[in-house]
Amino acid sequence: MKKRVAILISGRGSNMAALIEAANAQDYPAEIALVVSNRPDAAGLDYARGCGIATAVIDHTQFGGDRESFEQALDRKLIEQRIDLVCLAGFMRLLTPWFVNRWSGRMLNIHPSLLPQFKGLDTHRRALAAGVKRHGATVHFVVAEMDAGPIVLQDSVAVQDDDTEETLAARVLELEHQIYPRALRAVAKGQTKA
Repeated sequence: MKKRVAILISGRGSNMAALIEAANAQDYPAEIALVVSNRPDAAGLDYARGCGIATAVIDHTQFGGDRESFEQALDRKLIEQRIDLVCLAGFMRLLTPWFVNRWSGRMLNIHPSLLPQFKGLDTHRRALAAGVKRHGATVHFVVAEMDAGPIVLQDSVAVQDDDTEETLAARVLELEHQIYPRALRAVAKGQTKA
């Protein structure tokens, strides 16, 4: 039986698209059952609908800064849709320990760096400033501490002498689109646990 997956997005959802494409394969152990955005104008919602996937909007601005109420509404939607696993794909909200603990061992995130290096934002700029020779992406289980959960999969690209933030970001994004589906496959098959 395929695992039912929800993808949480805030924008265009390029990693979401990579996961949807991978899940179209007959032998893939997960199905993308739901895409949820905290922003009604997220472009990824139209893409998901075009693929015949159920979508939902839970607009965080409607909760007046009460993060836990927002997350309770999100949690209800996930339970209603019988979701097994959650994938964060450009979901631009920090989740509270309450929600993270509810989905412990069942929620993945992708981060554009080789964790534990460069947690947080502006990873490509910081990697270039640090003069690293390799930079990449990490899929990890979500824990209460940001970008600190057990690593499922990492891969890297060489940093070129003439790289800019934009050129490096583009190569890392291509890498993200390759490793996120592989990581979800491993977790859905029970080959990797938090």
